[in-house]
Amino acid sequence: MKTTKTRKYYALIALITLGLLTVNLVSAQAFKLNNEASTLKVFGTSNLHDWHLEGEQKSGQLVFEDIDKCTIKTCEFIINSNGLVSGKKAMDKNTYKALKTDDYKNIKFQLVKVNELIKKGPKTYLVKGEGDLTITNVTNRISIEFNLEVDPNKIVLNGTKNIKMTDYNVEPPTALFGTITTGDALTIEFKTIYQ
Repeated sequence: MKTTKTRKYYALIALITLGLLTVNLVSAQAFKLNNEASTLKVFGTSNLHDWHLEGEQKSGQLVFEDIDKCTIKTCEFIINSNGLVSGKKAMDKNTYKALKTDDYKNIKFQLVKVNELIKKGPKTYLVKGEGDLTITNVTNRISIEFNLEVDPNKIVLNGTKNIKMTDYNVEPPTALFGTITTGDALTIEFKTIYQ
């Protein structure tokens, strides 16, 4: 009699545990950045004309604790510094020199915390948070805002962020013996697709 009750008790515990694990596995989901579908553009100025770079080599991961509640556990974005291209060899060469790409191969952003999550519509949110941005050998904690959309097969993040090169120990590049100088301020526009 006790053996039957004990078996039923253990079976019930096992069933509850399995149920909880299943809920956690369904809720916690990880997505990898799709390099081809994602875009990152860096806009700057100079005393001659405005310019921009596009990031061609990107990677990253987005993990939710609970995708239905849009609670983010981890969000990481990495760009290969030599993957920033303008379409002009001389400008690219100056960019890589300024970023010291021989020593620092990647630029990395890691979301540290979400301060506010605002629901804008069905499965669409405005995320206000903070993260660590590392360029060259400098890491700064920055505030960031981005829109997040949960599609059936992908997660879309998009937003803009203004930074200064000198905050990251990057000397604004010059060209033609210093006759062309770039401004310190940059605007980064991103649309990242995680699948």
